[in-house]
Amino acid sequence: MFVGVVLLSGIVLAALQSGSRHDALDPRSASPAGTRAVAELLKERGVSTRVVTSLTEATSTTGPDTTLLVTSPNLLTSSQQQRLHQATSSSGGRTLLAAPSRTTLSTLAPGVDVASQPAPVTALAPRCSLRAATTAGHADLGGLLYSASPSLSGSDACYPVDGHASLLRLTTPADGDTVLLGAPDFLQNEHLDQQGNASLALQLLGSRPNLTWYLPSLDDPTATGERGSSDDTTGGFLSQVPPGWLWGTAQLALAALLAALWRARRLGPLVTERLPVAIRASETTEGRARLYRRANARDRAASALRSATRTRLSSLLGVPTAHAHTPAALLPALSARLPHSARDFDSLLFGPTPSHDTGLVRLADELDALEREVRAS
Repeated sequence: MFVGVVLLSGIVLAALQSGSRHDALDPRSASPAGTRAVAELLKERGVSTRVVTSLTEATSTTGPDTTLLVTSPNLLTSSQQQRLHQATSSSGGRTLLAAPSRTTLSTLAPGVDVASQPAPVTALAPRCSLRAATTAGHADLGGLLYSASPSLSGSDACYPVDGHASLLRLTTPADGDTVLLGAPDFLQNEHLDQQGNASLALQLLGSRPNLTWYLPSLDDPTATGERGSSDDTTGGFLSQVPPGWLWGTAQLALAALLAALWRARRLGPLVTERLPVAIRASETTEGRARLYRRANARDRAASALRSATRTRLSSLLGVPTAHAHTPAALLPALSARLPHSARDFDSLLFGPTPSHDTGLVRLADELDALEREVRAS
């Protein structure tokens, strides 16, 4: 039951979480995580925005007059990343990558390294010479942090944290460039009106008359081979579960185990419980007799009578209780105690089951009489 509750809770929360994030960075969405506001502002400034979900559509629009925004580059397979890099590296346009991981950058931006620890998204100062950043001023950046290799010339490292840039611009041939965003939060509707987020977004996305908004899809037919370009999409099912869920489930399992041990622990020796009503032994005997009679179980009744009598006789005759039900041990001792008795001890104590109730009553009476004789001798 406990495991079922945990699984059900996980499914419900995952569904709620997925429902709230399915439209993240979508220019058609007016939700807090969407980017419809910046798309409308770009439209007012004459920038044509096109939303695509396949790599073929995205690469077909590249050119010197086009900005290509890739919202989830980590979803692309290795072959897709290679095709994208070939199409954008010499197009002369601008390519923006939202939070690309180290594995993704090895193909899309060779020579760029990612810091081991991400930074919290907060208002940061530009501290660079990139015009779009200096004009916007403080903006909500952070997330993944990048550093360019010294061999890469013409790069701009903006909004730094501990010496690493959360916005890194790399120049490409034909006056193009690639912009790495450590966190795309400043593009979202809920953050656009804060700090210089709107100014930075409009300058980065509106530097060219055409904007292609690429939302990678898992259904893209170009996604051939094993999907696993991102550090976040390898490792199977467990790698997709947030660490907090794994630790929380482990703690709940430990708590359940401790509760089970606590409930199962004995606090002391067993004690007899006083019955609320005293029941006479005769009533118990009569009740059991009625049950035997109702079930027509004369064999069980006769066996119970003989067994109880043999046990009592063994203590009177000095026969060990373990041999009370053995004819070879009990009968000689009984014959020695009652040498002149006319009773057939073997038939009485070990004989067949009476064929009717009258015979069963007679057996009980004879067993009582035998026990009285032994006690009186």
